[in-house]
Amino acid sequence: MSNKLPKEILKKAYQLICTARSLSDIYEENKDITSKYVHATSKGHEVIQIALALQLTKDDWVSPYYRDDSILLGIGITPYELMLQLMCKKEDPFSGGRTYYSHPSLKRDDMPKIIHQSSATGMQAIPTTGIALGLRYKKKNNLLKEKNPIVVCSFGDASITEGEVAEAFQMASLKKLPILYVVQDNEWDISAHSSETRAVDAAKYATGFGIKNYSIDGTDFEESYKTISSAIKEIQEKSIPILIHAKVPLLNHHTSGVRMEWYRDDLKEALLNDPFPKLKKLLLENNFKNEELKKISLEINKNVEVDFKKALSAEDPSEDDLFKHDFAPTNIKDESGERAPKGKEKIFMVDAAIFAVKELMNKHPECLLYGQDVGKRLGGVFREAATLGKTFGDERVFNTPIQEAFIIGSTVGMSAVGLKPIVEIQFADYVWPGLNQLFTEVSRSYYLSNGKWPISNIIRIPCGAYGSGGPYHSSSIESILSNINGIKIAYPSNAADLKGIIKAAFYDPNPVVILEHKGLYWGKIKGTESTKTIEPNEDYILPLGKANIVIEASKESIKKGNSICIITYGMGVYWSKSAAKKFNNQVEIIDLRTIYPLDQKMINERVKIHGKCIVISEEPTNNSFAQALASKISQQCFNYLDGAIQVIGSENLPAIPLNSILEERMLPNSEKVETEIKKLLVI
Repeated sequence: MSNKLPKEILKKAYQLICTARSLSDIYEENKDITSKYVHATSKGHEVIQIALALQLTKDDWVSPYYRDDSILLGIGITPYELMLQLMCKKEDPFSGGRTYYSHPSLKRDDMPKIIHQSSATGMQAIPTTGIALGLRYKKKNNLLKEKNPIVVCSFGDASITEGEVAEAFQMASLKKLPILYVVQDNEWDISAHSSETRAVDAAKYATGFGIKNYSIDGTDFEESYKTISSAIKEIQEKSIPILIHAKVPLLNHHTSGVRMEWYRDDLKEALLNDPFPKLKKLLLENNFKNEELKKISLEINKNVEVDFKKALSAEDPSEDDLFKHDFAPTNIKDESGERAPKGKEKIFMVDAAIFAVKELMNKHPECLLYGQDVGKRLGGVFREAATLGKTFGDERVFNTPIQEAFIIGSTVGMSAVGLKPIVEIQFADYVWPGLNQLFTEVSRSYYLSNGKWPISNIIRIPCGAYGSGGPYHSSSIESILSNINGIKIAYPSNAADLKGIIKAAFYDPNPVVILEHKGLYWGKIKGTESTKTIEPNEDYILPLGKANIVIEASKESIKKGNSICIITYGMGVYWSKSAAKKFNNQVEIIDLRTIYPLDQKMINERVKIHGKCIVISEEPTNNSFAQALASKISQQCFNYLDGAIQVIGSENLPAIPLNSILEERMLPNSEKVETEIKKLLVI
């Protein structure tokens, strides 16, 4: 390639590759110490990484993968800082000792920004593509303050086989996103060779998505630098995705835990393509002196040794550090605004959702809504987004492909760039492909970034059995979700609660899943008419974690010891209300409204008063959230209980049948609730 690179660039590149090699060498020399926590290094990959890093600005975003320590060095991270992470020290700048080497997260004003990086192979593709989606939106709506930033996502060629990478490529191509995918191909997964695992390489794969791509020698600094430079310019000018497929050798172990001598049979061949001597030769050809290069190398080695000794003696995290940054602090703690203003009409739950989102979008240009079929043609399969697409346009309310992983995971990137995404999974039964992103990326970001990257989003999920939805449209999933630490889960049962909770979720700096029972949307099921409520004012906010006493038992019944407390949510509220009519003010019903955080204080207070308790859920009871809650209540209220807490739920079967007779038999109902109440009360 013509046009020589400036000498200062070549010198910086040489300094960086010397630093990377020095790190790799000292880690190997001290493997008894450094292998305590598993790590990988960039040895063999350095040149393509350095060529990239030297062209990134403070306005850009980059998502390295676990072998990209040369990228980190290139953007300004010091060897000492990398060593702090290697040894899981308290002052590790990325995670505070919580995650692996070269799993960075960075939020510094003078460097490219890095969102939380998980260890799951290829999983960074979706959140990072979400960043590009967010930047595109901000630019089109004059919300972008930075100067033409680009987004870079780096990974190994083996990652390309992940389905979630395909989802990212699809959206990048569909939406013409300003993102550069850099794929480093060393032809190895772990011990599996590319010939065993990949039908085509990354470049050919990207072509199928309509993504422009380049295949280069990733050990050639000039070619790498100039190709990246050209790609960045084209991305900035045209707002398109580009992929660079760089061939590189792996000259080190897969990780410190999987050593190359265990399985590699190509080491001699790989060494012939070592980028270090190639880069050194390039500098000599550009009038650098051998003595000058030797001096650079020796000085760097000396400094790395000093840093290593310093890192060894650095402070470890304390036990108290374990509990920091589980959730970002929220200011939404008290119910506020007018819940039932005079002169307003009653509305259905589905309308409450529409009105809440509309009010938020009118007030906040950073608020977007997207998901399957939520666009202006349909406005959601339950019409839960009706009119929003027509009101706010295709840039703010838009359909996505059938990509639950992307819908959920992209909110990480959206949130990082300052947007407030509201997304929808069409049915609870469809959430399973998205759980990896919800668990690995969304729920862990704030904790593993040591408080740098909270994820502020709303994930709306219609759920529950209604109208013979059958096995693929009827599931309840709160037990699965409640096992994911780091997310909040709401489950409102009426219009006012839904509107107030959507507002609270929007202003909460944490990820919030809102489960919306589709059988309650329109209040069409007998006994659910009270789902329809007066529409709260725009300023009404109902904090997460506040339960509600729907019906109180009489003081007389309580005094006689002949009352009972029902803890429930969603459809369970209405089964309980119908059953309670058969008893003379003996039944108290508590609507949880939020699965996490729980209003444990109210629950315990009311259970202690009554001494008898039933927990009602629509889920099968085995190993369920309802069972766990009953156990927790039993532990905390044991001395006040008259007997064992009963749990009512669906039958313990794999799926809800389509046939209406079988569906009815499967689910709880008011009659089943009534039967259990009779067992506990003196009638």
